[in-house]
Formats: sequence, structure tokens, C-alpha cells
Amino acid sequence: MTATALPLRVLVLGGAGFIGRHIAAALAARGHAVEIGSRHPASAARRLPTALHGARRLETHLERLLCAEDWEPLVWNVAAVVNSVGILRERGRETYERVHHLAPAALAAACERHGVRLIHISALGLREEAASRFLRSKLAGERAVMASGADCSIVRPALLDGENGYGARWLRGLARWPVHFVPADAAGRLAVLDVKDLGEAVAALCEARGRPEWREVELGGTACPTIGEYLALLRAKHAARPAARIEVPAWMARLGSHACDLLHFSPFSFGHLELLRRNNMPRVNRLRELIGRAPTAVVSYGSLLPTTRPAGRSTAPARADPSSSAALLWSPPARRRSGAGPAAARALRRSLRFLHIGAAPAPRDRAGPKAPAP
Repeated sequence: MTATALPLRVLVLGGAGFIGRHIAAALAARGHAVEIGSRHPASAARRLPTALHGARRLETHLERLLCAEDWEPLVWNVAAVVNSVGILRERGRETYERVHHLAPAALAAACERHGVRLIHISALGLREEAASRFLRSKLAGERAVMASGADCSIVRPALLDGENGYGARWLRGLARWPVHFVPADAAGRLAVLDVKDLGEAVAALCEARGRPEWREVELGGTACPTIGEYLALLRAKHAARPAARIEVPAWMARLGSHACDLLHFSPFSFGHLELLRRNNMPRVNRLRELIGRAPTAVVSYGSLLPTTRPAGRSTAPARADPSSSAALLWSPPARRRSGAGPAAARALRRSLRFLHIGAAPAPRDRAGPKAPAP
């Protein structure tokens, strides 16, 4: 898609958040006027790129905007609205039902009434059978927007990577640990997507008025690792030695996810555990059509593959060194568990020291790259 000749005024809800600020930046780069909807507009500027410091900022609390009339003062003078708001966990009136379902439904009704285009950011992998209320509420929001009659696009991105993302920052940090704890049933493959690519794609969709072929859009990257492989790939960017992998029994991983939800600790949640069990990849990836190029490479399997033999010796592919990253990543689970006993024990002791258990904490690494939700 090429940039439209006519500048648009676009309201980006959650515009100071991880996804929203990349969408807002991409819109500004295409010459559009951007308005930022945020719960805390006064402090939003410090999270926005310099090019957006002059953007109009509006206070928006989706849990309070549950009727079409509530939205009309915000949408009457814009050409498009992007809803990138989502909550990982509930707090007070910020419930899944209000933020993910009722507010988007009311927003869609207001957009339909005023002829405003709506881009609703959802997620891949939503199912009616999901046990997680987080996932079910996201699906209910999708359906309400689709049923509104508004000129809309439902955008379902894969797992996101990028600078200063809450989930992305945690994953990059965990990848540096000498031991990776991976749920045993987390076998789904993830089409990890660079958040800047998502921003460009959504900016293009804002210009696609009256285009029913863009009503449902699934986006992802090119590499599709499992979560265990993804952690190994991230670690390979900074460390030559692979981490030991310990498979956490499914029941223990589920218990841990509920504990994280209860304590509001880390981006690991029961909803995300459900997503990790299944493939999180687009059925048809529309990214190249929207941004006009291949997806940005977030990780490369080449970083974990063994090197080939020098020319002139043999044309057969080299066998992987059993201690190499590739061998650890691709080896069968039974072999991986049986062969990593002493190494895993040593790695676990180092990890416990990292977690301040029984020893002084290791100094925090601040030199790594800065860094998702369902």
C-alpha cells in the first residue's frame, strides 16, 4: 500500500503504550495528524517519540466509555480510530468485560454513526473454548466490532518484539539466564513480529476505507519458533554458550501462571500459557501486502545451526556438536533431559543466585538491548 494523498486525523487509543506509540509514529511518518488517547495524558509525552510531542493528547478511560454517546465527543471530528488498548489483568473497574468487550462495542457503534473508520487491535489464537477470561473477552470484543456495521478492520498480530515492550523486555531478560524453564506443553509455534512492522501495517489500514478485503487481518513474522526455541534464539544473540532447558510439568506451569495473575507479577499469565500451547501464526499473513516488503527479522535460526565443514573435505552436512546450541535446541526431549543433568544442576544454582536465593545478587546487566498480549 502507498500513502494516501489526503492527510487524515486519526485518534490512537492507548497511543502512549507499546503498540500504540509505534502506530502513532507510523501514521505521523505518512503525513497524518495524530491524536493520542491515554489514561494519563499529562505524563504520556515522555513515552512518545519526539515527533509526537506536539500531538494532541486526550484522557480516555475505556472502562467508563460503555455507550456510543460516551464516545461521540472523541470521534466526531476524526477520520479513523485505532483501538490498541488492552489489559493483562483486572484492576477495580478495569475489567476484561468492560475494556475488551463493552467499550469496543460502544466505540464501534459511535464510529458507525459518524462514518469513522475503526482499526481494532486484537490477537491471534482466540477461541470460544478458551478457559481464560482474558482470551474470551478479546474474542467477544472482536465479534461486537464486526457486528456493528462500522467500516472496520480486526487486526490480529502474533507475539510482538520491540524496544520497551513489557513482555518483550521480560523475554529478553529471561533469555540471558543460564537455565530456561519452559512449560512442557508449550509446543505452539510463534510467528514473532517486530512491533514497528505492526505500526506500519496499521497505518496503511487507516487509509483503506471501504475495503472489505481488509476486514480481518492476521500478521506475523517469518521465523516461527516455539517459546523454548525463541528463548534460545534470543540468548544466542548475546552468549555463545546455550542455556540448559528444564521442562516444567504442565500442572506446575498452570499453577505458576495463576500465581502470577494473582500477584500481578510478570507478563506470564494463564491466558498466555493457553496461547503457548497452540500455534500462534497467521493463517494468511497479510503483512507484505500492507508494508510492501518482507517482515523484519526478529530472530534467525542460523544463529543456532552448526557450521558446515570446510570446503574440500566432505560434502555431507556436519553433525552437530552435542554441546552446541543447535544440538540442545533440536535434540529429542528425552535425550535433552537425560543428558543435561549435571549441567542443568549447575545452571539452576547459578539461576538461584541470580534470583537472590542463598547468595548475593549478581549485578544487573544494563548493556543489553532495550525491549508483546495476547
